[in-house]
Amino acid sequence: MTNAIHTKSRGAIYGLCIGDALAMPVHWYYNRQALNQDYGLVTDYLAPRNPHPDSILWRSSYKAPDPKGEILHDQTPYWGLKEIHYHQFLKAGENTLNVKICRLLIESINQNGTYDTDDFLKRYIAFMTTPGNHQDTYIEECHRNFFANYARGLPPHRCGVEEKHIGGLVGTVPIVVFYFNRARQAREAALAHLSLTHPGFKMKTAGSLLVDLLLKVLNGARLKEAIIEEIEKQQNPLLGHPFLKWLDDPDDWVVGPRFSTACYVEDSIPAVVYLALKYHDDPENALIANTNLGGDNAARGAVLGALMGASYGVKSFPRRWVDGLVEPLPDILHT
Repeated sequence: MTNAIHTKSRGAIYGLCIGDALAMPVHWYYNRQALNQDYGLVTDYLAPRNPHPDSILWRSSYKAPDPKGEILHDQTPYWGLKEIHYHQFLKAGENTLNVKICRLLIESINQNGTYDTDDFLKRYIAFMTTPGNHQDTYIEECHRNFFANYARGLPPHRCGVEEKHIGGLVGTVPIVVFYFNRARQAREAALAHLSLTHPGFKMKTAGSLLVDLLLKVLNGARLKEAIIEEIEKQQNPLLGHPFLKWLDDPDDWVVGPRFSTACYVEDSIPAVVYLALKYHDDPENALIANTNLGGDNAARGAVLGALMGASYGVKSFPRRWVDGLVEPLPDILHT
């Protein structure tokens, strides 16, 4: 493997971690005034704190059908309470659960020398059902649905429920990085992995776009040109917006009024495309802008960070961010 692709590969993985960790303390703040009052302009890793004024954890619930589906463990008492931060026990620079699960995926790929669905599922099930493996309070709906079905006796490959949340896309990044020079395998494996917890047409559409962009930039294309090329093709419905006309507008005129800051891919992926285009040569300000726009900024940040890192490598991120990660993901060993 050349130094260039090693740099891009590490950049994609570090970008995934950095974009998520930077946004973590202000994750799911939909009131930007409240975000600013509680944390100010976020430019560095911060620890989350209670109360979280926009938290809807009190409206969320999960009861495992039997012990096979128990995944909340010691976080159970916080579900149903108001103003509880989703990531209340994480440290500054720590990653949320979806990115932590990427560690299982990378370890599986590195040990097997390939993507193995069965091996990943064994690791995923063991990790989620064993107490103490993480301290994240919030478990996204995709995981709750998966383990509810698993507890009812469905085979692991069939436990996913149709989804449209951007958080599912973080797991495609390590797979594309591993198969960067084998486009067909990258697409097939990434979309197969995505379908385990996030099946459905909308996720496949979003996943296909991310895979195509990552493959282009990992193999030498400039991020701006790669995005414009995909926009001009108009083969993906998520690109049917006048992105280029909006680049001179303030970010908060676009992400929020035109694209919801929520997690649904029909808005969150176009928001990533807009930010990637606008800040295509400025990874630091891209991730700062994304973070302070609120909403599902952690998952948006992970995807945006992966694209930025794949384009420019780890050195494009501030040293304080690289060194400040609590537990960065390991390098992917290319065969």
